[in-house]
Amino acid sequence: MAEKVLTESLHDSQVVRLTLNAPKANILDSQMMSGLTAALDSVRSQPRVKFVQFVGAGDHFCFGASVPEHTRENAPRMLEQFHGLFYTLADLAVPTAALVSGNCLGGGMELALMCNFIFADRTARLGQPEINLGVFPPPASLLLPMKVGQAKADDIILTGRILSADEAADMGLVTQLFDNRESLLEGVNAWTEKYILPKSAMSLRHTVQAARWQFNRELRKRLDKIQDFYIDELMSTHDANEGITAFLEKRLPRWQDR
Repeated sequence: MAEKVLTESLHDSQVVRLTLNAPKANILDSQMMSGLTAALDSVRSQPRVKFVQFVGAGDHFCFGASVPEHTRENAPRMLEQFHGLFYTLADLAVPTAALVSGNCLGGGMELALMCNFIFADRTARLGQPEINLGVFPPPASLLLPMKVGQAKADDIILTGRILSADEAADMGLVTQLFDNRESLLEGVNAWTEKYILPKSAMSLRHTVQAARWQFNRELRKRLDKIQDFYIDELMSTHDANEGITAFLEKRLPRWQDR
């Protein structure tokens, strides 16, 4: 079985690129999350690393977390592991970027939101469609308001609609937009050489900590509470369980508004 996370060392070991390697969807299942966490833990012992990049294998970044792992009995373990990935990124304090082509949805978009930068090409489609399954995205509920403001966060989370690359860029989510995947990879390489590589790795890590002091404080303070709310309140409702079941059974949900 192919590894679900590929690690590549670039720019004389100053950049680590992590590839979500389960195309076409690159689903963030338990195995994928374990691989990402292990790779990030490895970066801790590499003081020369100045930049960590996430990219999806194939045509898409990531369709999101595993829906079967969202069921009521699996949700607590899944959320604990998924949210642990965010705490790992916060603790690592190395500049990070998501390089987005194609679909970047659900948990995939939340991973991108946690990064310092999002670079995208014009095939990118970003969104939090969880509401269509009768649930909500815990990390995005915190991260999106801090990234783009409450009004825009409400639009994305409550409607579940998908943003085009241009709309995401206009909203301020995307740092830089490229025409296609090839120019995305080339452009990020040039950007990295200009803005990241000339700097001290140690200074970058301290600056990430300082710049994200409030961001990470809110994440640590609130995410556990939202996780408990998701498990104890949302997943005790009929409709949240119906939405997940309907998706797995490939049918329309039958909401009962309870």
